[in-house]
Amino acid sequence: MQEGAWRQAARKISAWAAMIAVPTLVAGIYGMSLRHVPQLSWTFGYALALLLMAGASFALWRAFRRSGWL
Repeated sequence: MQEGAWRQAARKISAWAAMIAVPTLVAGIYGMSLRHVPQLSWTFGYALALLLMAGASFALWRAFRRSGWL
């Protein structure tokens, strides 16, 4: 494999890893079963967390797509 192909593969793997890390972080915080997470008492707190994860992942996907990493 040529060096350019290795570099391109590393970029794609790094981009996907970053996109997977965001929802993992949010889910990890919610999974700690803390009593004082502000969104737990909100009516739409869980939906907001899911929207945050999806939005952040989409933003990263779009940024990596525009930069040529994906």
